[in-house]
Amino acid sequence: MNRKHSLITTIALACATVVYGQVEVRSEAQVTAASGEHSPLWLNANKYGLSSTDQEYGYLRVGAFRPVESDSVKRWDYGYGADVALAYNIDLPMVVQQAFVEARWMKVQLTVGAKEQPLELKNQELSSGAQTLGINARPVPSIRLAVPQYWDIPGLHGWLAVKGHVAYGLQTDDQWQRDFTHEQSKYTTHTRIHTKAGYLRIGKATKPLTVELGLEMGCQYGGNSYINDEGLMVRLKNNGGLKGAWHAFIPSGYEANEADMVYKNVDGNHLGSMLARVNLDYAAWGLSAYVDHFFEDHSQLFFYAHNGYGEGDEWDKKVRRSYFVYDMRDAMWGLELRLKRCVWLQNVVAEYIYTKYQSGPIYHDHTMFMPDQIAGSDNYYNHSVFSGWQHWGQVMGNPLYRSPRYNDNNMLMVLDNRFWALHLAASGTPAAAWHYRVMCSWQRGFGTYGIPLASPQRNLSMLAELTFAPQRLKSLKGWSLKAGLAMDRGELLGDNFGLQLTLGWRMFTKE
Repeated sequence: MNRKHSLITTIALACATVVYGQVEVRSEAQVTAASGEHSPLWLNANKYGLSSTDQEYGYLRVGAFRPVESDSVKRWDYGYGADVALAYNIDLPMVVQQAFVEARWMKVQLTVGAKEQPLELKNQELSSGAQTLGINARPVPSIRLAVPQYWDIPGLHGWLAVKGHVAYGLQTDDQWQRDFTHEQSKYTTHTRIHTKAGYLRIGKATKPLTVELGLEMGCQYGGNSYINDEGLMVRLKNNGGLKGAWHAFIPSGYEANEADMVYKNVDGNHLGSMLARVNLDYAAWGLSAYVDHFFEDHSQLFFYAHNGYGEGDEWDKKVRRSYFVYDMRDAMWGLELRLKRCVWLQNVVAEYIYTKYQSGPIYHDHTMFMPDQIAGSDNYYNHSVFSGWQHWGQVMGNPLYRSPRYNDNNMLMVLDNRFWALHLAASGTPAAAWHYRVMCSWQRGFGTYGIPLASPQRNLSMLAELTFAPQRLKSLKGWSLKAGLAMDRGELLGDNFGLQLTLGWRMFTKE
């Protein structure tokens, strides 16, 4: 093990020093051991998919990165990253976690490859995670065009700023899906991924009060879906190419198996979040309040559906102005407190998540005899054609939606997407070399509308994590040791207890 670690580190250093510029080299070894049915939630979740639900797993990881921001004074710049892990009980014996190149011109950045992207408008370390574009699953190799940092709109003196991205990528979990489902239940191969997001900041960054608004959207399209039809696996070729990419960008078209149907859904698995965040920022403290409202279709995006259809010969015509109005019940509500002069307690996050509504339990398309149109039962993260909002079995949003890899029925479904949860977390740096993080999540799950639980199931997940990273001792500079203790208690995830140890090292080459 040590010889492999030395060899990989040597190769990374050699590659890094070939390229001109400041390069960061990282090396990390991690082991996890647990008792119970699985590794505890917070030893597995929000680690960009380089983790496992198994009781024992680990990896030896090395990477070299040249940040594109390292020469930000230039009008243009380039960067790259390579991040590889030798893994035990993490799907593959060798995982290419990140591999990308990128270029920046002014504020615009182009990235090609798989790269771990951070959370937006949430605390990366303490939040339970975003509902749409989270950090819980392995990065999808993509072509991504972005303005990653806020850009002040000219002529407005910094009072309005924007950022965002557009990306197209390809999922890499085809074989994993085949193995997990045993090719007996629904799975999808060569699935394309499209994501886009836009954020608006109102108020100068130097002022105490700012407001941020955002819209995040994702879509799975293309590839081949294999669906069990009375014991036979039927192949469905989904719309790909330019046609599928356009339908993913502008939600439109219809599924490949709906050409002869009266009622048609838009092409692909579309979902997203509407975001808002209000920030107060002073010298000694800061406070932010935010909301992340998730939607699967227009009923939760616009909160209404047209309901003015006629009867008889006019059954499919909108003959009157009548609408079905939905409630805004489903959302994540959060508070983040920043204490800038307190070392023992620096950041506190509290979040409440409610997902039980989903536009109501009833879905009914209007007919000749019943003109009411009720578009409910949204079934978050699941889809009738695609394998759902997951990659390598981990949901690509918030991990409190129980990921498919927990399922013992070999079905690629989120079997608990109707729940409420309370999440509390805190962190601090009581001494220069010491940092801690604690997290606690209490959840009550109700299953799905289609497969409800016989009675609500509870879960309590906790984490206590301590990091030692000495900087004053020259011989230990760049090294860190992290220890995490975590547990689950309840019916949703079972009773689990685990320990995770992570030894890390990093250095920077000089130009």
